[in-house]
Amino acid sequence: MKEFDFVILGAGAAGLSLAYHLLQSPLKDRRILLVEREQKVHNDRTWCFWSNRPTLFEPVYFHTWPHLMVTHWNETLDLDLQDYGYHMIRGADYYRFVLSALSEVPNVTLVQGEVKAVSQDAGGISVLVDGHEYRGRWGFDSTFSAQAWVRQPGHYHYLWQHFKGWVIESDQPVFDPAQATLFDFRTPQDGAMRFMYVLPWSPTDALVEYTLFSPTILDERSYDEALRAYVEGVLNLRHYRIVEQERGAIPMTDQPFERRVGPRLLNIGTKGGRVKPSSGYAFLRIQADSAAIVRSLMQYGHPFALPRAPRRFWLLDRIMLQVMWREGGRMADIFMQLFRNNPARRIFRFLDEEAGVVECLQVLSSLPPLPFLRATWRVYALRRL
Repeated sequence: MKEFDFVILGAGAAGLSLAYHLLQSPLKDRRILLVEREQKVHNDRTWCFWSNRPTLFEPVYFHTWPHLMVTHWNETLDLDLQDYGYHMIRGADYYRFVLSALSEVPNVTLVQGEVKAVSQDAGGISVLVDGHEYRGRWGFDSTFSAQAWVRQPGHYHYLWQHFKGWVIESDQPVFDPAQATLFDFRTPQDGAMRFMYVLPWSPTDALVEYTLFSPTILDERSYDEALRAYVEGVLNLRHYRIVEQERGAIPMTDQPFERRVGPRLLNIGTKGGRVKPSSGYAFLRIQADSAAIVRSLMQYGHPFALPRAPRRFWLLDRIMLQVMWREGGRMADIFMQLFRNNPARRIFRFLDEEAGVVECLQVLSSLPPLPFLRATWRVYALRRL
């Protein structure tokens, strides 16, 4: 049996983030085991986020946009980002960057295989991977499975942020690589929040993504039909090539995710509830969580002394999920009003859970009152979803 200080299950965004944060800390000499069942070499996903602070992953920013746009059929809003930038990291670049750094450190072991069993006691955690047993003082699990996720119907809201994206290459220079489209609602809403997301990095190349917030996932053909209708009917492109595709689904729920599992195991990433319930954003939340775990290990000798966001943000997420669930067809108008009546900085701080009480009230007062009053009444007065 091989022994380690830290055992990290899963080498996605959260697992690699924690491993890399450990390497950048005084704990860099500790023995680290990273277990992943697949080879992380493909560009299987893209992470985008706004930020006005440096991050550890600036070396792999694929593109940064200084301007963002939100548009509907009759209105286009150009957002003043002030000191923020909107950044893109491609999955393949992220995996390559972190795995390369880990491979150069002799105290880090990478194992490719299937986790068959996990057990723990007061002294540590044991992991069985394809017949081999490993033991560590602390364990971190990012292996979220939608199939194994146990829901509590009737108590919490359950939506998916699901999407399919095409990386397209146009024959003509039609894109502005300095401006990304955060929301383009010029696609049929059909009772759910649906929008296109356009991220160009050259005059001819862009990621165009069809995104929905709804309780059910679409079939493959429905995503393709919506993308084709938008690219050809709204962007007016006739001569283009699809050079890459990506597809995914992110759980958006107010159900609490189990965080600490026994005396030695901590859930991280999606499995640890690091996805923002009302927006699906996770990348920077994962970075902040990784940094907090490292601080807890250094200060207290365990990973469990982690900060919690003020409870008002969970309550507001719950109300927003109720509105999305019951009045999804109105979300395009609601979001246009949100961006029309607030500076981008205030919205970013609100969504990043950094806004104070006054800023939260400013955001709420800028929205149409009736949908949110109805949602608040159902959730907190009637206690019904």
